[in-house]
Amino acid sequence: MSFELFPDSTTLLVLGPLVLRYYALAYIGGLVIGWRWMRRLVERTPVVATPLQADDYLTWATAGVVLGGRLGYVLFYQPEKYLADPVAIFQVWQGGMSFHGGMLGVAIATFAYCRKHGIPLWGFADRVAVVAPVGLFLGRIANFMNGELWGREAPPGLPWAMHFAHGGDVLRHPSQLYQAGMEGLVLLAVMVLLARSDAVRARTGMLTGVFLCGYAVARIIGEFFREPDAYLGYLYAGATMGQLLSLPMLLLGLVLVARAR
Repeated sequence: MSFELFPDSTTLLVLGPLVLRYYALAYIGGLVIGWRWMRRLVERTPVVATPLQADDYLTWATAGVVLGGRLGYVLFYQPEKYLADPVAIFQVWQGGMSFHGGMLGVAIATFAYCRKHGIPLWGFADRVAVVAPVGLFLGRIANFMNGELWGREAPPGLPWAMHFAHGGDVLRHPSQLYQAGMEGLVLLAVMVLLARSDAVRARTGMLTGVFLCGYAVARIIGEFFREPDAYLGYLYAGATMGQLLSLPMLLLGLVLVARAR
């Protein structure tokens, strides 16, 4: 049986027919850690679900992330390409996932699951929001390991600037790590701190709103250091697609926070 460790920039391990890619590990890790954490969070006051219901929700969340992420990428980023070749939509191993699409997919899955099982929507969504930054952090680390979604050209003398295999000969910002820090670690710390408060948890929808606002702000800032997708470039008023898609999230988050207060 063949065995290769770090055979290329996108793969951690090849063991015979088993191939472990960084993206797959990020998705699996985010879902499993989030699921185990959700089992405890749903039982905190006010109780919104049982651990068994959190177990069942994992399947729904997985479907929402994968289907929503893929369809979001197709519709938001390269609709012309996939309309010309619809079969390519299903070739997920070639890459192409959108966080905004994945978030919309999870939102739909969460709404449908809560409605089917009579679970309070905003209380349950708050628990999902607390664990979501774990997946975001792992996803950005996978971007970095894959050497993709690199940053813009760095100013001269930036100590941590680096080359990326497909990013030309210029030194660039490691924007994936910036985003991992903001969207993952910083946002996770904020969510954990707020979720410890009984008063915050009682205001259902508050944690969901804070997550949406926090991610939107982090993504907008991070996009100033990230090289825009070559097939899109800069859009309205010099903004990137990621920034434009984050604006509705920010608005919705503010509405939820105001509603919860």
